[in-house]
Amino acid sequence: MAEETNSGCTPEACASCAHAGSCSSKKVDMKEPANPYSQVKKVIAVVSGKGGVGKSLVAASLARTAVEEGYTAGILDADITGPSIPKMYGIHESAVGSEEGMFPCTAKDGTKIMSVNLLLEKESDPVIWRGPIIASVVKQFWTDVMWGDLDFLFVDMPPGTGDVPLTVFQSLPVDGVVIVTSPQDLVQMIVEKAYRMAEMMNIPVLGIVENYSYLACPDCGKRISVFGESHIDEIAVRLGTEVLGKMPIDPKLSEIVEQERFYEAKNKYLEKIIEKFV
Repeated sequence: MAEETNSGCTPEACASCAHAGSCSSKKVDMKEPANPYSQVKKVIAVVSGKGGVGKSLVAASLARTAVEEGYTAGILDADITGPSIPKMYGIHESAVGSEEGMFPCTAKDGTKIMSVNLLLEKESDPVIWRGPIIASVVKQFWTDVMWGDLDFLFVDMPPGTGDVPLTVFQSLPVDGVVIVTSPQDLVQMIVEKAYRMAEMMNIPVLGIVENYSYLACPDCGKRISVFGESHIDEIAVRLGTEVLGKMPIDPKLSEIVEQERFYEAKNKYLEKIIEKFV
């Protein structure tokens, strides 16, 4: 249904800016229909205000945790220019399609994955596309991919608040957002940017995951704050959300990523997190 909006705003203007979720000038539902062969119960976007915080690791860990708990899960790799999900799972084949759409690749643990790397002639080829093309591809990963029956589809977003996050929030039926961050001086501003974008798009923030929280000494077990003391608990309270987990620098997780065996990973730092999404 059309809604009244701020004067001076037009439907065209709203459709192209972040205000599309909050302000309105005859607001139109911009959600894209899923592929007819997709039945996805929950869409969870994994976001970060900046790069290098381990967002893909968290997205994959959430999918692994869901699978370990008996749910069906998929990962939509929306980080088009920096895709890493397929390699983590040891997937190097190309995705195939039919008249009905594209088939996601399936990892050894049953996780379904779609990424631009699965469509390139060589997975090492760079993706040199402008924003509108990248946004269009992300939409197609929702409308053209036959995800089948999934309890959770985790969307691994690119960092920041640009074209792709806006496209995902406007076009996909996102049920909630998980913000990934690290314990650095600028964390408060970075987390708040991601939080405010979700707020403007009327999408619930499910909580925050802090990565690189500490390093446990292999000899004595003492926790070393490599990136400084964490303030994420205070930030979560101020924003009215919660900390879902704190992940240390874990050499075992790093090793399993390098060995492309993430389908075997067990992330004990995010245990019981999935029950909050059900």
